[in-house]
This record gives sequence, C-alpha cells and structure tokens, in this order.
Amino acid sequence: MQLRYSFRLYPDTGRQTALAKAFGCARVVFNDAVRAREDARRAGAAFPAVGELSKKLITEAKRTGERCWLGEVSVVVLQQSLRDAEAAYRNFFASLKGARKGPRVGAPRFKSRKDSRQSIRFTANARWSVTGGGRLNLPKIGAVKVKWSRTLPTRPSSVTVIKDAAGRYFASFVIDADPHADAAAMPDSDQTVGIDLGLTHFAVLDDGTKIDSPRFLRRAEKKLKKAQRELSRKQKGSKNREKARLKVARAHAHVADARREFHHQLSTKLIRENQAIGVEDLAVKGLARTRLARSVHDAGWSQFVAMLEYKAVRYGRTLVKIGRFEPTSQTCSACGVKDGPKPLHIREWTCTACGRVHDRDHNAAKNVKTAAGLAVAACGAQVRPGIVPAQRNEAGSHGFSPEPRAA
Repeated sequence: MQLRYSFRLYPDTGRQTALAKAFGCARVVFNDAVRAREDARRAGAAFPAVGELSKKLITEAKRTGERCWLGEVSVVVLQQSLRDAEAAYRNFFASLKGARKGPRVGAPRFKSRKDSRQSIRFTANARWSVTGGGRLNLPKIGAVKVKWSRTLPTRPSSVTVIKDAAGRYFASFVIDADPHADAAAMPDSDQTVGIDLGLTHFAVLDDGTKIDSPRFLRRAEKKLKKAQRELSRKQKGSKNREKARLKVARAHAHVADARREFHHQLSTKLIRENQAIGVEDLAVKGLARTRLARSVHDAGWSQFVAMLEYKAVRYGRTLVKIGRFEPTSQTCSACGVKDGPKPLHIREWTCTACGRVHDRDHNAAKNVKTAAGLAVAACGAQVRPGIVPAQRNEAGSHGFSPEPRAA
C-alpha cells in the first residue's frame, strides 16, 4: 500500500527561481507531448511511443536553440512529465472504453503557466537526498528548508514538489507502507459503529453520540466575501490584482486545511476505537445541485468517507457502505416498520406501529449499523478477525455493494 507524506517547504529566493524554471520546463515538455499526439491523430498516423517522444522532445530538443534551456533542469523531471502525459492519455482511452471506474475523463489539455497548481516529480534515480541539517537537496535546485512535522517510516520512492494557488510549496513523499505492520500496531477492538452523516450534525453515531459540524466555510464566509470583493475591483494584469488573488487563495486554503484536519482527526478516532464501521454511500453530486449545495460542500462527506476507506485498509478494519436508497430515516429501528418519508424539518417522530419516539439522526445511525450487518456484534458475535456477514434478507438488495467486504 502506498501512502503520501506531505511537508511544507520554505525555499529562499534563489530556490524559488530554480523551482520556477523546473515547473516551466516540465510544463513545456508535457505540452509538446500533447501537441505531438494531436498532430499524429490529425494526420491519421499511429501515436508516437514514449521512447520516441523522449528522444525527440528532450534529448534532441536540448541541442536546438529554441529548447536549449531544457538542460538547466534535471532530466528526471522532464521524463516524469512525459510519463504524466502518457498516463493522461491512458486514462482518457480507458474512460472512453468504460474500463475506468468513476466519472468520464476528458482528453489531456495544454498546461498553462497561470494554472493554480504547478508540480514536478523526482524519482529515486534522480539522486535527491535529505541533508544532515534536515534540508531537502534536489538536483539542479539545491537544498530547501523543510518543516518536518513527523518522521518518515521508510525511505520514500519518489518526491513531488508542489506549488499551490496560495503560493505555498510542499514536498509530497511516496511511502510503501506495510498494512500488516500497521494493523498490528493498532489496538484490538471488538466494537462496531453505524454513522449517519448530516448537516445539522456532521455525524451521529448509533450510540447517540452527536458530532457537531464545524462549518468552516460558513464561519469564514464574511472574510471570503470581503477578499473576493477587493479582488473584483482590481485591474486585470496589475500587481495589486495578483496580491488580492493570493489573499483570496490563502483564505480558501485556510478553510480547506481546517476541514481536512477535522476529517483526519475524526476518521482516525473512529478507526482506532472500532473494528467495523457502517456508513451510507451518499449521492453528494446530486445533493450539491440542490439549495443545500453550499452546506453539502462545506461538510465534505466524500473526503471523510475516502479517509475512512484507506485507513480501514491500512489498519485492518472493516468499512461497509450501504446503498444510498436504503430508507434509514423512514424505518423504525425498534420494530423495523417503514413509516414513510419525512421532511427535513422533522427531527423527531413517533413510530405508528410500536409508539417509540425516535430522534431522526440517531434512528438513522442505528439503521445504518443494522443494514451494514454490524448489529450482530451486540449479541456477542466476533468481528475480528473474520468478515462481518450481512443478514440473509439484506444481501444484494437496496443497492448494496457487490464487492467483498475484506477485513
């Protein structure tokens, strides 16, 4: 299993200039590769191979007057840019054939120096290293100061240097993690939990615990509006407009970082305390087209569930996602009678069959746990290390995922 460890970089003026050259050279090689592929397509010829493009766009281009400055950066950066173009076309064709999961992927486009994100990648053969003083030494760039927030468990296989829209630099290391070692380090637990994600509360657990939604975007909305208003009044192309743009980008980055930190802390806590977790597979794209779009994006459900997924695999836990059409808010968790749909403003309701009074979100969390097949743990069934089975009348129904639930 591969993981990424990201650290903040603080390059001085000279290193920033060298990084800007590397970003520009990688962008030019990528655009040349896309242009060569498009020219071959228009001519009806076969797409040139990566080796042919490497020889033409890097080796031979360095000897010309138009591209002689490509020799000022590491050749590994340029080769990785070609590999990125190859991967972009591979994903595009796989998407056209339906062999790639997820949304449709468009054809590769030309990169611009005005793109909000710039990146270059160094593999192990680039001979980058970490100095004794803790600086990251990059070929033809130099030693860059790094803010080490944690130690790297193993030697990274590659490092990607990123410049985001807010003008910040990051080093992203790829680490080959051992899931068995991580699972052994995680404390044993026989607890299971069902989670109902919402807007009034970010998450409600089946035991009644309610986790408030921080609403980072709503809290920063006034500051963001002011910064965006100042940006709209600046003349295009001016230095003041660039300063205002950075101000807006930094405000949005602060919101995104705070939300990501909240998701990391909560997901790690749930993974540590529970052996199996049940959660709904929400239709976030559909909800984002309603009047609740801003609140849905502010909550960041997809990012949170994605964190639960990879952490469950890493630490040997079980994550079960139930179908989005499961009537968790309409079914009584006590007697199992479906009581029909209810408007969002109804937060409590009484079951017409058994008379039980339910909190809407708490009842939904209990139903999520039952639909995921985790409620059997309350009767003493062992969850670890075996697979938690679903009930016979639930398997394969209501949009359940057909994939095996690996522990």
